[in-house]
Amino acid sequence: MSPRLALFGCLATSLAAGAIACSRADSRTIGSLVGEVAVADSTSSAVSSPVPDAPTESAAATASAATAQTAAPNELGRIPVFEYHLIGDKNGVYERTHEGLRRDLALMYQRGYRPISVAELIDRKIDLPAGLSPAVLVFDDASPSQFRYIEKNGQLEIDPNSAVGILMAFNKAHPEWRNRAVFCMLPAAQAGRAFFGDKGIEGQKTEWRYRKVQFLAEQGFELCNHTLYHARLDRAGAKVEEYIARGQMAIDSAVPGYTVRTLALPLGMWPQNRELAHRGTWRDAKGRVVGYSNDAILEVAGGPSRSPFDPQFNPLSIPRVQVIGDSAVARALTMLEKHGQRYVSDGDPKTVAKPRTTAARD
Repeated sequence: MSPRLALFGCLATSLAAGAIACSRADSRTIGSLVGEVAVADSTSSAVSSPVPDAPTESAAATASAATAQTAAPNELGRIPVFEYHLIGDKNGVYERTHEGLRRDLALMYQRGYRPISVAELIDRKIDLPAGLSPAVLVFDDASPSQFRYIEKNGQLEIDPNSAVGILMAFNKAHPEWRNRAVFCMLPAAQAGRAFFGDKGIEGQKTEWRYRKVQFLAEQGFELCNHTLYHARLDRAGAKVEEYIARGQMAIDSAVPGYTVRTLALPLGMWPQNRELAHRGTWRDAKGRVVGYSNDAILEVAGGPSRSPFDPQFNPLSIPRVQVIGDSAVARALTMLEKHGQRYVSDGDPKTVAKPRTTAARD
């Protein structure tokens, strides 16, 4: 159900080099990304230009990130897109402990990171106080461990040890840590991984599934397509469009009208016709045609992502950092700082700032 272990070595290499060493480059050319926005040297005055409006985070967020604020603004720096799977009782290649996730959130917060969604990343709506940095948290596979209900006296409560319970509690304690995690879901997978649990597996009832998906959307989390049931797209042949379209249809059934913009590639595998991951159509048994067009595609590894203001940023091939073990998050953040690649906000969403001698490095 999860990325290949073989990619673990690729991730370690990319982090050690402080660069994207392993991500696949999409054939599509991304040009003129910086052209619409003013790029200002952080040691000089910035110039305004049209950047889409986005909600402004509370200034109180800066109080807990004094260390981060000493860094020079660098909005061409890298942004970590962290990848989680199971949230359980032990650490593993595809599992993070409950307490480990809590520590990861606390570490990101203390080191001056704040969450954004993939949609905000690709739309370049990164509106953070000066000195803070964006991070993206992605949860793959829609397991009950990510969103579990506990039924008490006929009432449903969110399990505080599930990913959603942990995220909601952290948001309550730190309101400036917004609910912007991304959940890449499977609507028809086995082992209970069908919209966070069904058929009584791990105590989760089938009728709770849509309620969970609706709750995530209402709270501001991003809903992401991980295909129908996690089939490898490189081996799907003529079924590629069906698997992606039906994943999108299921999300729309749960939250009518929701616009799905992001696809996470199962196992990081591309279809033989890579364009079909981006857009396609599928005709069902009744002759209805369902179309999809993904604005962002998530790889399975590759290291921190380029800034969306970097001309080489490719929204159709966004690399991620797999969270494996207790040191994964700390190691990724430290590497960004060590190599001067951390994205640091200048506090002005209408400009893009970079240090005079530092740009996003290859």
